[in-house]
Amino acid sequence: MTHPLHADFTRIINSDHHDPFQVLGFHLLYDETPAAVVRCFQPAANQVFLLIQGERREMYKVREEGIFEFTLPGCREFFPYQLEAHYSDGASHQFEDPYRFWPQLSDFDRYLINNGTHYQLYDKLGAHPVTIDGVPGTIFRVWAPNARRISVLGNFNFWDGRLHQMRVLAGSGIWELFLPHVGVGEPYKFEIRTAGGDILEKTDPCQFLSEVRPKSASVVWDTGNFSWSDDEWLARRRKISTYRQPMSIYEMHLGSWRRDPSDPSRFLSYREIADALIPYLLEMGFTHVEFLPVAEHPLDESWGYQVIGFYAVTSRFGTPDDFSYLVNECHRHGIGVILDWVPSHFPTDGHGLSRFDGTCLYEHEDPRKGAHQEWGTLVFNYSRAEVANFLIANALFWFERYHIDGLRVDAVASMLYMDYGRQDGEWLTNEYGGRENIEAIEFLKHLNSIVYDRHPDIMMIAEESTSYFGVSKPANWGGLGFGYKWNMGWMNDTLSYFQHDPLFRKYHHGALTFSLLYAFSENFILPLSHDEVVHGKRSLLNKMPGDNWQRFANLRLLLFFHWTHPGKKLLFMGGEFGQLSEWYCKVSLDWHLVEEGEKHRQLQQFVRELNHFYRQTPALWDDDFSPAGFQWLDFNDVDNSIISFARFTEDRKEFVVCLLNFTPQVHYNYKLGVPRGGRYREVLNSDLAGAGGSGVNNPEPLNSINQPCGQAPEHLLVKVPPLGGVIFKLKEEP
Repeated sequence: MTHPLHADFTRIINSDHHDPFQVLGFHLLYDETPAAVVRCFQPAANQVFLLIQGERREMYKVREEGIFEFTLPGCREFFPYQLEAHYSDGASHQFEDPYRFWPQLSDFDRYLINNGTHYQLYDKLGAHPVTIDGVPGTIFRVWAPNARRISVLGNFNFWDGRLHQMRVLAGSGIWELFLPHVGVGEPYKFEIRTAGGDILEKTDPCQFLSEVRPKSASVVWDTGNFSWSDDEWLARRRKISTYRQPMSIYEMHLGSWRRDPSDPSRFLSYREIADALIPYLLEMGFTHVEFLPVAEHPLDESWGYQVIGFYAVTSRFGTPDDFSYLVNECHRHGIGVILDWVPSHFPTDGHGLSRFDGTCLYEHEDPRKGAHQEWGTLVFNYSRAEVANFLIANALFWFERYHIDGLRVDAVASMLYMDYGRQDGEWLTNEYGGRENIEAIEFLKHLNSIVYDRHPDIMMIAEESTSYFGVSKPANWGGLGFGYKWNMGWMNDTLSYFQHDPLFRKYHHGALTFSLLYAFSENFILPLSHDEVVHGKRSLLNKMPGDNWQRFANLRLLLFFHWTHPGKKLLFMGGEFGQLSEWYCKVSLDWHLVEEGEKHRQLQQFVRELNHFYRQTPALWDDDFSPAGFQWLDFNDVDNSIISFARFTEDRKEFVVCLLNFTPQVHYNYKLGVPRGGRYREVLNSDLAGAGGSGVNNPEPLNSINQPCGQAPEHLLVKVPPLGGVIFKLKEEP
């Protein structure tokens, strides 16, 4: 035995080899006479036999620690074989030798991964059930360039890191091993020996499924087996731009929308949610549903925003096939699906991405760039090609494997600015001395360019709370390239305004009108989201001032303003029926309120009517992002806290006139300006008795008076309901 071979044996025995294939498996011996040798490492075996076409040949024990070999004189080429190990308790085990299989990842794939341009990364890294040379099994790959050794752990090897040591592929930092007869459903982890000799157990960054928490192992799964039947939806999506369509999004948390009534501690599964949710969305008239993050996360209280498995749907509610069923059924019934996606940070849990191979691989080494002190999380190193690739491929994964219609990108502001959530001395300037995170900005532009190039019919939505220019402008115009941006300014101003007593609202009138100064600077979605009903902020209903009647009237008016203001709509679950308590992720919404409380039921019915009216009225959505689609009729009636405006279709052939009264005062013969003369009728009123209001309305058609009013050439004389909104539509022109 040569000295180098002896050293290799020692490294394998000590679980410290970067490429055990150099020693183990089948090797031709290039001596004067042709021969081959087969070696294996079975530390628990007393005997090992080489099986060749049914013949058993006992292998020689080279090292007491469990290195066995058998030499085959005259052998000139590779042949398939199996091994049979015998143990001290009398048990035996026949198996395929994983070290007899050639590397499977192509040089081109390695190049793309290291170059940061392998946008189907999920097809190569992770665990993939495959058949090689007629042998079924799973091929495992992981990127960890600074590791000394990596092993695959699982029930198949009693979680013993000595048995299935991987090989690193030609300096790429990618480790690979094919394990025969390991299939779907097998839990596994990677055991990593760092450059410093420490041993880490890590979940697979590209896992498709995880064990249910508190367990944390990855699970082998094939995400390509689901039989989709949403072709009609996808074809329609390709033909119709979302910008020119109604969009009313129901934001929800899968774990607390509903729970099992007979066991409130039990989550509903993805399939159970589909069967209950879809009829509800159809009845209520929502066009899309947006799920808070469904990627695997260890802590329920994070709501999914601290992600461990970026490629894994959380196992809390079922398998990837179960989630595919939920998306498929939504699409089959005409409902779009949006996911919250979190590329801004990740948690420090030891089994996750944090110091994955013993170094700051995914995050920055310097905590002034790599840590969110406020959140206790780590920031991705967007300048590293492989890390940016990991995230961009992940976005594409949700579109391509799960047919998702849009991603709402969380906490974009935290990515854009180096000083976000940091005190003086806790952050570094960029290379020009500024606070902008140039690496993250370039990453976002790259992300959106690639995603929209491959899937121009989807939506990339930014949750961005600053005045950063061009968030929803194309990257080649100097923007970030998102399709939409959440209008956080409208949300903050509007909710602040509504919390004032109506008596004092005239002193805050600008909060109502200010949003129209910038409403068309971005493609806005108006969010009344989960963030506004937690952490002491109170539910939407309990933000409203006044007695019980006024609180419901105010909330109907808020929702009326929401649905008539330019921009697409988003409402968090529970807001549609007046949830009383703040949202808490551990319990179901208070659905009993709808069953037991008339006001809650009437509010829910009003939102249903509002949604269906919105969808049937193109003037409210056809030209959301152009000043031509909106016209103030009067924004100066400060003393009465009344505003009025018109919404138009792009061709201006259709329009509606909206009036909103933010006090409990009823007005008679109020002058409401209209953009054209003619005969008008009231088509929607938030104060109708059926909605829980006082019933002040305009039951008969009204003829316009040819006299200017406000910014309008003619006007109507109307009854104005208390804390109410009214929509009028031109019935016939003169």
